[in-house]
Amino acid sequence: MLVLSALVGVAAWQWLETPVRVKRPPTSEEVIETTKKVNAAFEADWAAKQIPAAPRADDLTIIRRLALALTGSIPSLEEIREVQALQGENRPQQWLERLLMDRRTSDYLAERLARVYVGTENGPFLIYRRRRLVEWLSEALLQNRPYDRIVRELIESKGVWTTSPAVNFITVTSEPGKGPDEKKLAAKISRAFLGVRIDCVECHDGKLGSPWKQSDFHQLAAYFGQAKFDFTGLRDDPKQQYKTRYLGETEPAVISTKVPWKPELMPEKGAPRSKLADWITAKENKTFARTLVNRLWALLFNKPLVTPVDDLPLDGPFPPGMELLAEDFIAHDFDLHRLIRVIASTRVFEASSLSDHPEAEKRWAAFPVTRLRPEQMAGSVIQAASLGSLDAEAHVLFRIKRDIDVGNFVKRYGDRGEDDFDDGGGTIPQRLLLMNGNMVTDNVKNNPLIAASTRISMLSPDVKTAVESAYLAIFTRKPSAEESAHFEGLLAAAKSSNSRSNTLSDLYWTLMNATEFSWNH
Repeated sequence: MLVLSALVGVAAWQWLETPVRVKRPPTSEEVIETTKKVNAAFEADWAAKQIPAAPRADDLTIIRRLALALTGSIPSLEEIREVQALQGENRPQQWLERLLMDRRTSDYLAERLARVYVGTENGPFLIYRRRRLVEWLSEALLQNRPYDRIVRELIESKGVWTTSPAVNFITVTSEPGKGPDEKKLAAKISRAFLGVRIDCVECHDGKLGSPWKQSDFHQLAAYFGQAKFDFTGLRDDPKQQYKTRYLGETEPAVISTKVPWKPELMPEKGAPRSKLADWITAKENKTFARTLVNRLWALLFNKPLVTPVDDLPLDGPFPPGMELLAEDFIAHDFDLHRLIRVIASTRVFEASSLSDHPEAEKRWAAFPVTRLRPEQMAGSVIQAASLGSLDAEAHVLFRIKRDIDVGNFVKRYGDRGEDDFDDGGGTIPQRLLLMNGNMVTDNVKNNPLIAASTRISMLSPDVKTAVESAYLAIFTRKPSAEESAHFEGLLAAAKSSNSRSNTLSDLYWTLMNATEFSWNH
């Protein structure tokens, strides 16, 4: 145990003071050119509305945004030191390359997308394995498989839900002894992949200017009418047909397959689900690309370009940059990593959140200030309590504990369920949970082996380093001169090492409960 403590101490000392060198990745000129075009679109909109753009945020603020968006937590002190050691310009983009290869990123994004595809419940266990679907998604994202291939497999997959993970997209809608629910699937694909709420006309034609009819919804559902389960798992039965009873009719009728727009993109031959997958992911069906652009934008900003995130207009108008991003996504074969690189290098993503103009945030001239999602809050508390990164290289026990703690906290804090980017506002019970709950308290206790506050206190050569390290670990920034002077004075007044550790634990608790910690900015 003493040897382990010594090794941990050596590593922690390095994270407190010594930057770690990391290799600088190459810059893509194509990404830069696309980013310039997107920037120009936003800049033209700001100029037309006479809205001054906020200046660029500092590198550590951008690093924090990237970590929250892609890993679900703030960066560790270890990672901050690595970023500080990077040479040359645009350190956030260099660091982004590291994050794209990090299993934490693929795991986190897989969970966010799984919420869209299959929700958050465990579903019918006999024919559904959510964990297998999330693992499959994570591996696909880590390998950067084209997004259209991922979606195609979800829609047309066959086999057993345990050995063919994509099948779980279909089986989650089922009940034991019954086949897939065509209506649930029609609603899911229209929102998740096409960004339209066509399920609002399931029972009647659209009203108040809605372009959709009841037939549009059920003809879309009919593409899943042949799907069934047997001893081989999920398969298609050409003899099976989808039936429903329209409003005003007395008897159910067989419904033929038909897509609600661009029918010319539908292949003439093939099984219904395969044809539907072809139509949805066709490059000419730009709604598919726009939908992913809007959702990925929402994941990076905690706020979509178009709200609600799954209700886009078919023919516009669209906000600045959306069409350019969608066209670039299509032109580069639905490359998710490239799309993340482009969005993360835009002037909008790198902008400061500070602006005096009342319309700046609304028009994306300043970075939007949003509350952290529950899993981001929990992940950030746990990461801040550890000097090292809780990534795939961390000990398995630490990772298991992190996952359990995050799950428990989200359940108590309030899980919004499927991706919902509407800011519902914080509640008093949520604030009390942070201040008085076990999540923060247990992670700031005076523990020389695991608590970051205690290790900072033990290993820092002076009080200035201790305060700076605490601020970096929690706020991903250095303290102001006033903040530093105040807390350095408190630490200097401590009469023993134990008293100093307790004071630093109190500092940790205070910073974790500060408003700055719980917001993305």
